[in-house]
Amino acid sequence: MNTSDPLIVAEGVTKSFGKDAIISNVSVNIEPRNIVTVIGPNGSGKTTLLKLLLGLETPDAGAVRRKPGLTIGYVPQKLAIDPILPLTVEWFLRLSARGRDMKPLASEVGIAPLLEQRLQSVSGGEMQRILLARALLCEPELLVLDEPAQGVDVGGQAVLYDLIARVSRRHRCAVLMVSHDLHLVMSSTDHVICLNRHVCCSGHPHSVRGDPAFVELFGDHVAQSLAVYTHHHDHEH
Repeated sequence: MNTSDPLIVAEGVTKSFGKDAIISNVSVNIEPRNIVTVIGPNGSGKTTLLKLLLGLETPDAGAVRRKPGLTIGYVPQKLAIDPILPLTVEWFLRLSARGRDMKPLASEVGIAPLLEQRLQSVSGGEMQRILLARALLCEPELLVLDEPAQGVDVGGQAVLYDLIARVSRRHRCAVLMVSHDLHLVMSSTDHVICLNRHVCCSGHPHSVRGDPAFVELFGDHVAQSLAVYTHHHDHEH
């Protein structure tokens, strides 16, 4: 693969657990520097697809190809930390820094004032920024986020998604994100994959929001509200 080739290609991927097909005949391309968001209802196979793309699960059918030597930074939904562990934010980041100066990155994601705090004392939104900084320390070609706004208050969700888009551009890395936050994600992503055990529709947010499969899955009221939100977003920029 050269620098313009996809980072990950999945072709006709199927995965079952027992007799139930969790995802069926799914094809996905993750292109360099693109922000790709997988949306869908609970039980639609989003997390399973993520695991298959990352090589954490093996497909029953189809194939997944990853760029040789692909560097991935991963941001989990949450991180369980023993409350008695004497760990500051700075020391937590140092575990992944490999000698790199982390302070410019801490400033970039807005956590510089937190470095001396105990990790267990930060809020949900602050923790997601810390985990984002930790993922960026490996200088990833692909940044992977599984429900990044989980546990973040409503006011902080739009700010977090905007930050993800900005660090993607600054660090020139692709983003693969699983999310439920349709209004916020649809305005800050390049490519949307609407999943319900198979790919219902995919493409640019402007085209996906009017797709009959999207309307059928999420309802016409959601599609209409997304159109209003995105229109407003365009005028702000």
